[in-house]
Amino acid sequence: MTALLESPSAPSDPEARKAGRSWRPVLWTLPPVLVVLLIAVYPIVRVLLESTETKSGRGVGTWSKVLAEESFRNALWRTVTIAVSSTAGCVALGTFLAIVLAFVPFPGSQVVGRLIDSVLTLPSFLVTLAFTFLYGTAGAVNALIDRITGGTQPALDFLSTPWGVILAEVTFFTPFVVRPLLAAFAQLPREQLDVASSLGASPWRVLRQVVLPEAWPALAAGGSLVLLLTLNEFGIVLFTGAKGVITLPALIYTRGIVTFDLPGAAVLASVQVLLSLSLYLGYRLLFARLTGAREES
Repeated sequence: MTALLESPSAPSDPEARKAGRSWRPVLWTLPPVLVVLLIAVYPIVRVLLESTETKSGRGVGTWSKVLAEESFRNALWRTVTIAVSSTAGCVALGTFLAIVLAFVPFPGSQVVGRLIDSVLTLPSFLVTLAFTFLYGTAGAVNALIDRITGGTQPALDFLSTPWGVILAEVTFFTPFVVRPLLAAFAQLPREQLDVASSLGASPWRVLRQVVLPEAWPALAAGGSLVLLLTLNEFGIVLFTGAKGVITLPALIYTRGIVTFDLPGAAVLASVQVLLSLSLYLGYRLLFARLTGAREES
């Protein structure tokens, strides 16, 4: 009778209960791990396998052929150049805007901040279309200049050049630098700034020695994010109509969709992934170093 009243579901052995508890974290971890494997790892592995496809089977022939092409080297150099230039522009403009919005009060500053945030919600091709309507050969600025000067040729014709792509990317990706910096500036103790000013430090010295050192991690995070995004940007390059500006994403699109060279496109995509992962690893190391330096100080 006593045995019938005992609960069969509750193990009486403490070791069994301990083993059951030890399996629970594994069971909770398994679903997100499977999702990551399915969404992130499997496409990368599939692309790597596709890049080894040759007419005679699997091998590195496609890699050797693609990496030896001048079009690949030009696209790689163009991609890195545009990404670095755009990131430098975003860091400079974003730092200036964040400092003004955080420390220089003026009427309408909150509205400006909201407008900058709204850019984050827009697709990149909308900015490119706006640039086309403004600065294109038949855009509003050229029409105004022609009306004033009486010219027949467009005065501005940079939109389909690398400079047009860089300007569009700076315009679109600058909020990704502004937002982390504003969050970092909001954490600064105002008393620290007041003490520095009361000791006779000029505003430039306060900015250089007090404000910016505290904002380095946020600036590194925003700059690294912009570098990754510009390195993989395709929509802006496509919608500017810059046919001579061939980046790696544009070359991948051409090889995979236009010419249907899937193994060649897979090689280019693998190089793109390696670049992105290398930059991400560099960002993590830089962020850890900056954070460690701040904790030590």
